[in-house]
Amino acid sequence: MILFDTRWISNNGIGRFAAELKNRIQFDVYYNSFLPSSPLDPIRLSIDKKVGSAKLFFSPGYNAPLFSKVPYVLTIHDINHIDRDENSSVLKKIYYRTILSKLVRNAELVFTVSNFSKERIIDYFHKDSNKVIVVGNGVSDEFSPDGKKFNLGTPYILCVSNRKKHKNEDGLLKAFSMANIPYNVKLIFTGEETIELKKLITRLNLLDRVIFIGKVSNEILADLYRGAFISIFPSFYEGFGLPIVESFSCGTPIITSNITSMAEVAEDGALLVDPNDVDNISEAIEKLFNDNILYRVLSEKGLEIAQKYTWENTIDKIRSNILSLGYNMELRKNEESINS
Repeated sequence: MILFDTRWISNNGIGRFAAELKNRIQFDVYYNSFLPSSPLDPIRLSIDKKVGSAKLFFSPGYNAPLFSKVPYVLTIHDINHIDRDENSSVLKKIYYRTILSKLVRNAELVFTVSNFSKERIIDYFHKDSNKVIVVGNGVSDEFSPDGKKFNLGTPYILCVSNRKKHKNEDGLLKAFSMANIPYNVKLIFTGEETIELKKLITRLNLLDRVIFIGKVSNEILADLYRGAFISIFPSFYEGFGLPIVESFSCGTPIITSNITSMAEVAEDGALLVDPNDVDNISEAIEKLFNDNILYRVLSEKGLEIAQKYTWENTIDKIRSNILSLGYNMELRKNEESINS
């Protein structure tokens, strides 16, 4: 059976991708207490006996056994540590140029989630394009237009994000403060507030208009999308942009960036902005508050586009490519997935 690295499972985009695969495909499970993202992990995996006896090692992330003869497939969602200096360091760049480059070259296949990421992987690692496979992302069943709506008691804009610089939260806060919309409209961020953001919020006189809601489950997150007037995702860089499709799936119009993977995923279902242009973001917010026809069109178009992004489609692409390598990959039955 194929050995699957479950250590990548978490609540972030990569972690949710890993969890869905593990729940839907019959894998032999691999787990240890070491961080899978550690630069030392390819060495640890190389001397692990369970890895060494596997027919195929499947990593839903980017690390695999470096010095083992065991064949493996990798998943690279993006290469933002290369493309964005604020997310990198000298040591990370050395790791990408040496260890990760070798892992990519020797991989049976590299799965990724968008055409944008595929092109960047090919360009940077010089991997054969036929070996880099776009499998997309799926959206969990909780995200639909039907269900409970989060009730804040006042209209709000939702930003599903984290505190990394490339998420452009500073720009969003400035655009929100400038937007000519009712004063009672709030801006909700997922995750916790930082000291730096608190200072900016204070300087922009937004203390009573911005809320950090903390870490939430998929169920609560879906409620937040459904309750929001709009969502917004003005990131500088994404390999996919899962909040776009989650918002689509809940019928909530979204503003997102016109660069990297975001325009590709959003198609014509979102209001696209230049993330470097605060005025452009502010004007887009105003537009959706004032143009009822555009609001309705984007809501309907988003629901239509979301139909393409199912875990069934992603799993089908992964399975067909694994089968093409000569390895068997069986899907779990529904009851097995629930009880695993």
